Amino acid sequence: MAISFASSSSSPFSTLSLSRKPLPFSCSLPKSPIKTKKFNARIIAFAYKAAGLKSKQKIQKINEEVSPHRAVSAVRLLRIEQGGAFADLLSEKGRGAAENEMAYVERTLGFRTRDLEDRDLRLVTDIVGGAVRWRRLLDHLILSLCHEERTFREMEPLLLQILRIGFFEIVKLAMPPYAVVDENVRLAKVALRPGAGNMVNGILRKLVLLKETNSLPLPKIEGDARAQARALAVIHSHPVWMVRRWTNFLGQEEAIKLMNWNNGDPRFCLRVNTSRGYTRTDLVEKLEMLKVPHEPSPCMDDFVRVQTGLQTVIQAGLLREGVCSVQDESAGLVVSVVDPQPGETIVDCCAAPGGKTLYMASRLRGQGMVVAIDLNKGRLRILKETSKLHNLDGVITAIHSDLRLYSEKTNLKFDKVLLDAPCSGLGVLSKRADLRWNRSLEDLEQLMDLQDELLHAASRLVKPGGILVYSTCSIDPEENEERIVTFLRRHPEFAIDPVDRYVPPDFTTKEGFYRSNPVKHSIDGSFAARLVRSLNQENPATKK
Repeated sequence: MAISFASSSSSPFSTLSLSRKPLPFSCSLPKSPIKTKKFNARIIAFAYKAAGLKSKQKIQKINEEVSPHRAVSAVRLLRIEQGGAFADLLSEKGRGAAENEMAYVERTLGFRTRDLEDRDLRLVTDIVGGAVRWRRLLDHLILSLCHEERTFREMEPLLLQILRIGFFEIVKLAMPPYAVVDENVRLAKVALRPGAGNMVNGILRKLVLLKETNSLPLPKIEGDARAQARALAVIHSHPVWMVRRWTNFLGQEEAIKLMNWNNGDPRFCLRVNTSRGYTRTDLVEKLEMLKVPHEPSPCMDDFVRVQTGLQTVIQAGLLREGVCSVQDESAGLVVSVVDPQPGETIVDCCAAPGGKTLYMASRLRGQGMVVAIDLNKGRLRILKETSKLHNLDGVITAIHSDLRLYSEKTNLKFDKVLLDAPCSGLGVLSKRADLRWNRSLEDLEQLMDLQDELLHAASRLVKPGGILVYSTCSIDPEENEERIVTFLRRHPEFAIDPVDRYVPPDFTTKEGFYRSNPVKHSIDGSFAARLVRSLNQENPATKK
C-alpha cells in the first residue's frame, strides 16, 4: 500500500480534479503563469489537508499492486477527453516520455506505480488508441450494463475511463477476462474507493458472461436510413453524421469498409532523406538491423511501409539523425502532383509541420527555393530546425504570416503554389483516433468557407503559366472536387491540368484529379487538383 489513499479514503487529487461536483470553496482561475502556479500550490495544499497529510509530506512508496499501463492509460484518457493530450506515446524522448506519464499518474491519482517497460508502452498506445476509437461502442455497452441510465450519466470521469479500459480489453483485445476484471477493480479501489471497485467488478463480470455467451447488447441494423445509421454508428463507433454522410456518398457497404479501416491498427510509412545522401536501400538495411517488419512502397520509390515497430525506429534515432521522416505515401503523392523541378520557386501556403515542404525542397536538388508560409510561429521554428537537420535550409525560407494578408501585400509571383488546405482530416482517422469525436458537420461548413478564401489568396501568387495545386487529407467531395468547381467558376484564368503524368493511374479520377482511397490503396485518404494559369488571361478579382 502506497499511502492512506490506497485504503478506504480516495485520493484527494481524484476528488478535486475528477469529480463533477463543485469544489467545497469558491475561487477564480488566475490567468498569469506565476499566479496559476501559486493557485495550483494552494489547491494541492488543500488536498493534502483534506487527506490529513502535511503539505510537504511526500509519497514514500510505489504501489506494486496496480497495473502501471492501466494507470497510465486511465490518466491519459482523462487528459485526452479534457483536450490536453494525444492518443499515442510515439516520442523521441523515449524513457523521458514514460517518466512524464508516471508524473501525470502521481499528480492525478495520488500514487506511483512501477516504471513503464517497453511492453507497457506498447500496451498504453494500443489501449488508449483503441479505447478512443471504440468509445461510442464501449459507452453503449457500459450504459446497457448499468442499473440505471443516471448511473452512467453521473459517473465520475476516472471511473468511466477505467470501465472503458476493461471493456476494450475484454471485447476487442480478447485479454484473459478475469485478469482484466481483477486488475481494473484494483485500480478503481486504489485510485477512487472500495465502492468504485465493487461497481467495476459487478459490471465487468456481467460483460464477461455476455461475451462468453455471445450475447452482447448490440443494436440491430434495421428501420429507415436514420435508424440504420444510428445502429451502425454504435457498432462501428463513429459519429452518426459521418455514417450518414458516407452512406450517402459511398453506399452502406463501402461506408462499413471505411469505418473498419479507421478502426484498425494505423499503418505508417517512412520516407528516406535523399538530400542527406541516403537511399531506400540504406533505410531498408537499418530496418532489418532493428528487426522492424517493413515493405517497399508500391507507388513511391523513396518510401518504406512499416506496420509495427515505429517506436523502435524513433528510439534508434533514425529521425533524429536525418536518415528518414515519418510521412504517409498520400502526402508524397501530393508532392508528385506538384512535380518540383530544380530551379523553380515554390510556395507552400500552409506549410507547418512541414513534411511536404521538406520533400519538395529535397526534389529541387539544391537549386531553387521553397517559401514556407504558416500562421503558427512555433511549428515554423520546428520546420526551420528540421530543414537544417535534412541539409535543406539553403532552399527553404520560412515566413510567419496569414496567407490572405501575405498575398495582398506581396508582388512576387511563383512557378508553383501548393495550398495544402486546413480540412476535416476525414482521410486520416485511422492515425488520429480522437479526431472523429472532435469534428462536427458545422465544422465542415466553416472549413469550406476558409478553403475558398485560401484558394483565392493562393491564386494571386501564381505567375502566368504557373501551377496551383490544391490538396487536402479529406475524402469528402465537398471539401475536394466541389471546392475546385467553385474556384474555377470564379477564376476562369485557371484550368485543370490532369495529374495522370505525375501519379500512377490507380490514383487518378476521370476529372483529372488525384485521390487516394484508404480501403483501396491502404494509405491515408487525400485529394489534389493541379491547376494551370493561362499565360494571357487575367481575372480582375485577383487584383482586389
